[in-house]
Amino acid sequence: TAVSGAFPQRQPDGSVVMPKAAQRQLRIQTLVVKKEQRSPVIELAGRVVMDPNASGKVQTLITGRVRADEKGLPTIGQRVQKGQVLAYVSSEVDTEGRSLAQIRLDRLSNLADSVPRRRLEEAQAAVANEVLRAPISGVIATANASVGQVVEARDILFEVIDPKRLMVEGLLYDPGLASSIGNATMRIGQTVVPLTLVGVSSALRDQALPVKYRVNGDSAVAVQLNLLTTIFASLTRKVEGHVLPVQAVVRGPSNQSIVWVKHDPERFEPRLVTFTPISADQVSVTSGLQDRDRVVIIGASLVNQVR
Repeated sequence: TAVSGAFPQRQPDGSVVMPKAAQRQLRIQTLVVKKEQRSPVIELAGRVVMDPNASGKVQTLITGRVRADEKGLPTIGQRVQKGQVLAYVSSEVDTEGRSLAQIRLDRLSNLADSVPRRRLEEAQAAVANEVLRAPISGVIATANASVGQVVEARDILFEVIDPKRLMVEGLLYDPGLASSIGNATMRIGQTVVPLTLVGVSSALRDQALPVKYRVNGDSAVAVQLNLLTTIFASLTRKVEGHVLPVQAVVRGPSNQSIVWVKHDPERFEPRLVTFTPISADQVSVTSGLQDRDRVVIIGASLVNQVR
């Protein structure tokens, strides 16, 4: 027997009676479902990486001391243009003494007639100040340089990226799915970011196939470099079921997956379901629902908490 009142109450049969006032207060929303054919997804462990055509690393070729120009060294997040001077690397140890490279050059210059020209040119290059320039137009992602810092050859001092052109690399541990994998999505907080498939590697890395995706358009602004994420990669085959938001599926008292179906204007009943993920924010319920069922899609967790 339904119990009337101003507050939601759980009934002996497991259903929930919730007055209209409480539904509006909790912002309960429902959706009439029907069967659709959608592509299932598989989950891949992924990481946001740089686009090799829209990023660059700034390294030094010589051992020396970092110097800045009149504008100072660039900082993280600063926008730079291609060819802009970021820093200088000088082989001078200090202003009073000379570096070993300068001493070697002076010695070879006195012996210019008896030493190969190649050795003399190498010594001249070693004492020249190296100019570090931005390889692309973008934003400084990492800055590992400070004024007066002594660096070794091949040290990475800056990384420049285009924040609107990032890629995501996933690892596929089932090589049999390499030919049937397609575009994907990933979730960052409450935002679902679409990904476009670039390609699947033919070489294993740690017993997995690397899969590259490109972040679509303006969605890349919300993506951070080196972010660890889960990629929901779609497959070419189809499954038939009722499409629901992922938050519509909750856990019942026995830890089973359930959804809440609106049976009467103020009465909700739980349904045991099985489902298959089809994107980062949607699932396809393959059993437990029928066409024209009105399912709670927003506020299902609040209905589930009524006792």
